[in-house]
Amino acid sequence: MPLYLRIVVACVVGVVVGIGLREWDTAMHRTAEEAERSYIQPLVWAEWLKVPSRLIVRHLLTALAAPLVLIAVVQALMQAQIPKGNGVKLLSLLLLNTTVAILIGLAVANVLQPGKRTAGIEQGEAPTAALKTDPVQQILDNVPRSLLGPFTDDGKITSVIMIAVAIGIAMRRLAAGRFELASQIVETAFDVLLTMLHWVIELIPLAVFGIVASIVATQGFEPFKKLAMFVVSVMVGLALHLTYYLTRIRLGSWCRPLYVLRGMRDALVMAFSTASSTATMPVTYACLREKVGLREQSASLGALIGANFNNDGTALYQAMAAIFVAQQMGHQLSGWDQLLIVLTAIAASVGAAGIPEAGTVTMTLIFRAIGLDLTYIPVLLTVDWFLDRCRTAINIMGDVNVSCLLDGYTREARAPTEQDRELAEIA
Repeated sequence: MPLYLRIVVACVVGVVVGIGLREWDTAMHRTAEEAERSYIQPLVWAEWLKVPSRLIVRHLLTALAAPLVLIAVVQALMQAQIPKGNGVKLLSLLLLNTTVAILIGLAVANVLQPGKRTAGIEQGEAPTAALKTDPVQQILDNVPRSLLGPFTDDGKITSVIMIAVAIGIAMRRLAAGRFELASQIVETAFDVLLTMLHWVIELIPLAVFGIVASIVATQGFEPFKKLAMFVVSVMVGLALHLTYYLTRIRLGSWCRPLYVLRGMRDALVMAFSTASSTATMPVTYACLREKVGLREQSASLGALIGANFNNDGTALYQAMAAIFVAQQMGHQLSGWDQLLIVLTAIAASVGAAGIPEAGTVTMTLIFRAIGLDLTYIPVLLTVDWFLDRCRTAINIMGDVNVSCLLDGYTREARAPTEQDRELAEIA
């Protein structure tokens, strides 16, 4: 059974188990006294279901992400002949995609006006001061202070990329004999990491089952009733941005949208189920190379480097959240306010790429920039667990979009892939 089907099955089973645990807890603990005296706590068991997810996603996959990025970027810089201007093209694509995402979010929020169509929502507690981070400081924090620091638990992928670029450029200056030896070592290390990655990927459905069951059991679906219009508006915005991605792929590369979507099934389903771009990054890279068939250079630049600055789905969501809260407060945002949202969201999406709770930090920065009440943020977080998964999938499609456009109009000459054979059978 393909990975994406196993993940879907794990999601469905997780929802069923989550609902069962929630109903069981309600039936047993009808009063607070009964809940306090009971030795059987289904919701406590639900919390334990998160353990496989934390182990596999936050530890195993995250542990592989940093060395995989390092080796892949070094290998790409050593072996590929990067045309002049490709770096500029990459940055321009990332900036364009993020800007378009924010503009789509603002347009959808202004047209549908979800804040005016939703009943008044209660405010929560304001975010802690620790989350109120300056975006410039966030960018500076990603600059490595030591060569080994980014590979610790608190390290940032952006810092790993900086180190990898420096090592790759330095290795290109080695003498021919030493360069050949270094290339063999890097290639062997990369093959070992990919083998380990496939071992971990086999465990992903177990992690998905645990996290979905735990969320449904503890939170249920009640938050969606209060914020249904906001959820629908965000989904419309994300769908429009996905359409933009697929159109750009169709017009700007040899790839075809259906071909790309089929090839990226594993990565997209994993992104939705784990809500982690960093954890999905190795799978995204593997799909681009093995199933879509892009060049090593294009897949590395788009999926491994661009991924850390290509948070388009998140930027779109934060812009829509700002408009939604402004409408709830009855605050009419001026054209300058909305331009400020665009500029702040672009800066924050880059600076927050490698830090924990990046979505909350970005939202806080945007709210403060235009003077919105921060106490609305916890309310939005009640549906964030679902929307986070949707925008993470869009973030992955942004990486795919950039990789395909960098690959150009001509396809690399190579043996047919599994994806090619599947499409040939359908045709």
